[in-house]
Amino acid sequence: MKTVGVIGLGNMGRGMAGSLQRGGFDVLGFDAAPGVAAALAEQGVVSARESIADIARDADVLLLSLPTSAIVEQVVLGEHGVLANARPGTIVIDTTTADPDSTRRVAAELAERGIGFIDAPVSGGPKGAATATMTMVLGGADAHIAAVTPILETISAKRVHVGPVGAGHVTKLLNNLLTGVHLLVASEAVRTARAAGVDPEKLVDALNGGSGRNSATLTNYPTWIFNGAFDSGFTMKLMRKDVRLAMALLDKMDSHAPVAREAGRLWAESAASIGDAEDFNRIVEFVETVAQD
Repeated sequence: MKTVGVIGLGNMGRGMAGSLQRGGFDVLGFDAAPGVAAALAEQGVVSARESIADIARDADVLLLSLPTSAIVEQVVLGEHGVLANARPGTIVIDTTTADPDSTRRVAAELAERGIGFIDAPVSGGPKGAATATMTMVLGGADAHIAAVTPILETISAKRVHVGPVGAGHVTKLLNNLLTGVHLLVASEAVRTARAAGVDPEKLVDALNGGSGRNSATLTNYPTWIFNGAFDSGFTMKLMRKDVRLAMALLDKMDSHAPVAREAGRLWAESAASIGDAEDFNRIVEFVETVAQD
């Protein structure tokens, strides 16, 4: 499986395409935005394709890097999509953070045509995609994952096979839910420390040497918040989508999760004052504003 088609050449897809090209794969590229694939083709990263049908016909493996389940369904199941054009034996790797129920429906329809499906959401952001240092959680059949392992190894540093199709997306939603919780509670700790006369940066440094450390103290505050950069490459719109999907998962499982549900409420309420295009770390400013009201 040497020819990999990347559908979706945004921050993440572009980085993964570059890692694949450097790894010696023949990389095809398609993006719905005009000129994106052509620009990468000029840089020698991909061979551009003009449509989903074209890339699906030509690729052995299709790597999807898309924002939502609805777009995945359109790309895969649409009239001129992957299902209608890919060859039997093709394997689809979906790196989208998506709805597990949608994932299972898409996989089932592809299976009827002899096309494999792996849900493989990623952590590590655009930098991780560009440097092949991402972590991937994988849902799918052992045989499909074995067949594409060289591809997965080329674009990531760590891979965990968590179960059958859909399990990867369940795991990623819970991961992002925890990220959302960590940002909220860390911002409360920072605000309290400041009010008590403790330097927030020294607080975070101390926390990172103790049991209170978490993703927000280890990464978000030092990298994107204290310096005012807010340029992680991951938007409020995407994070709110992920938290919303996590809330739906809790509802479906009838989970008793009062802390997580309160976090979900706060993330949803933030839409009234923090725009979709803003960096997701801006949630700490929302918590500050709520505390002042």
